[in-house]
Amino acid sequence: MIRVIALLMSLVTLAACNGASDLGEAAVPLGDFNLKHNIAVAPKAQKGPLSRDATKEELTKALTDATQERFSRYNGARDYHFGMSVEGYVLAQPGIPIIFAPKSILIINLTVWDDAKQEKLNPKPHQITVFESFDQGPVVGSGYTKSAEEQLKNLSQNAAKSIENYLVRQNAAEGWFNGVADEAEELAVAAE
Repeated sequence: MIRVIALLMSLVTLAACNGASDLGEAAVPLGDFNLKHNIAVAPKAQKGPLSRDATKEELTKALTDATQERFSRYNGARDYHFGMSVEGYVLAQPGIPIIFAPKSILIINLTVWDDAKQEKLNPKPHQITVFESFDQGPVVGSGYTKSAEEQLKNLSQNAAKSIENYLVRQNAAEGWFNGVADEAEELAVAAE
């Protein structure tokens, strides 16, 4: 009985997890980060098995909209650009409740460009794979409860959140967005 209660509590907690659930809160600190250009393309997006259809325009618009929604909260002193490529997707169709509840998936490649340095921060694109949030229908499946547009919006919001998490990790490890400190150091060296 205790296991059942713990499982139900876990499902309720996971159901609340959504890529947009924290947008009303303060943005996670990212130093001098300001998103200037947010570009998504889908020239070779692969539709996965048993997926609903989505056009390249729908894929790219959903991704750029969700990315803009998340990153417009940042207003640092230095400009950065995102190059995003949709590599593959699955927008789940209705399945068989409890037995077969397909999940939606989005796969993107991300490149981050530093405008001031005129170089890519990650020479090799970083691949991100996201699944739909549990609030999309963990037992029944989102194919029954959501339209393809709603599934794509949820996936794009989860992708934008994953991009933010990646940037936070890279900033902590590599100092990607600590521009003020970099510029102060360069000015000090130039003054000597």
